Amino acid sequence: MSAPERRATVSLAAIFALRMLGLFMIMPVFSVYAKTIPGGNDVFLVGVALGAYGVTQSLLYIFYGWVSDRVGRKPVIATGLVIFAIGSFVAASAHDMTWIIVGRVIQGMGAVSSAVIAFIADLTSEQNRTKAMAMVGGSIGISFAVAIVGAPIVFEFVGMSGLFAIVGVLSILAVGVVLWIVPDAPKPVHVRAPFAEVLHNVELLRLNFGVLVLHATQTALFLVVPRLLVDAGLPVADHWEVYLPVMGLSFFAMVPAIIAAEKRGKMKAVLVSAVALILIGQLLLGAAPHTILIVAAILFVYFLGFNVLEASQPSLVSKLAPGTRKGAAAGVYNTTQSIGLALGGFAGGWLLKSGGPSVVFYACSGLVLCWLIIAANMKAPPRRG
Repeated sequence: MSAPERRATVSLAAIFALRMLGLFMIMPVFSVYAKTIPGGNDVFLVGVALGAYGVTQSLLYIFYGWVSDRVGRKPVIATGLVIFAIGSFVAASAHDMTWIIVGRVIQGMGAVSSAVIAFIADLTSEQNRTKAMAMVGGSIGISFAVAIVGAPIVFEFVGMSGLFAIVGVLSILAVGVVLWIVPDAPKPVHVRAPFAEVLHNVELLRLNFGVLVLHATQTALFLVVPRLLVDAGLPVADHWEVYLPVMGLSFFAMVPAIIAAEKRGKMKAVLVSAVALILIGQLLLGAAPHTILIVAAILFVYFLGFNVLEASQPSLVSKLAPGTRKGAAAGVYNTTQSIGLALGGFAGGWLLKSGGPSVVFYACSGLVLCWLIIAANMKAPPRRG
C-alpha cells in the first residue's frame, strides 16, 4: 500500500470500528443493567433495545450509499456520525427503557458503513482493495474485543449513561477524523446501483445469510450470557475476568486459521469450520451446566469461530462481488447484518421471555445449522494473487 492508501484505510477502518464499538459496548452489561430501570424487567423490551439499532440501520444503509454517490462520501459520513452521537446522548440521558430504545433507534440512523466501504474503494487501488477490506474486518474484531473486555470495567465507574456518553463523544471526535485526516477523493460518479446482479450472485447470498445469522445469534446470546454469569456468582464489574482470557485466547488461536484461509487457499474449509464452532458453542450453552468455568470454556469455542468469520467475511464479499459491483455488494451485506441484529434482539427477547435461556440457545443452534448446510455447499473462493 502507498502512504495515502494506508492513511485512508487506517482512518476509515477506525471510524468503522467506532460505530461497531457503539453497538458492542452495551451488550455485555445491558441485560443486567436493564433490571434496575423502569421497563427493564420485561426481557422482550430489553431485546428490542438491543435490536432497535439494527432496524434503522437496515432501512438506511442503501440510502446512505446512494446519497454518498451523489454528494460525496465525507458529508454523508460526517452527518451520519453526528446523528449517531445524538442517539448516544439521548440514550445516555434516558431513565427508562422507552427512551433508551429511542436513543438506539437514532443511533441506527447514522448508518454510514456502506458509505465508508465505498470511500475505501475510492481511495485504494484494485490490487490493494482486498487488503483494505480485510483491515476493516480486523478492526471490527478488535473493536468487539475491546468492547467485550472493557465494557464491564467502564460500566463499574461511569454506569450505562456514562457508556453511552463516551460513545457519543468518540463519535464527535470521529467527525474530525473524517474532515481533516481522511484524504479527499474526487466526487464519485453516480451509477445506478445494480442490486439485481448482486442479489443473483449465489455465493454472495450465502455470505449475506451467514452474516444475518452470525449477528442475530450473537445479539441473542448477549441477552442471556451476562445474566448467566451473574446467576453463577460473578458480578457485572468482574465479567472482564471471563471475557479477557476468552477474547485473548480466541484471537491468538484464530491467526493460523486466517493465514490458512488467505495464503494457502483454505478459505472454504476455514469458514465452514468456524460456523461449526459457533454451532457447537450454542448447543453447549443450551445443554451444559452454567458454572463460570464452563460458560467461559464454551465462549472460547464460540468466539474462536465468531472472530474468524468477522475478520474474513468482509474481505470475501469484496473478492466475490461481480465486476465493479463492490459497493452494491457491501451495501446489501451490511443491510442483512443489521437485519440480523434486529432479529436477534426481538426474537431473542421473546424466546427468553416465553421459554427461558435454553430455548434461546437451541433456536440459535437451529439457525446456525441451516447456515452450516448452506456454507458447506459454497464454491472455494479464488486464491489471493
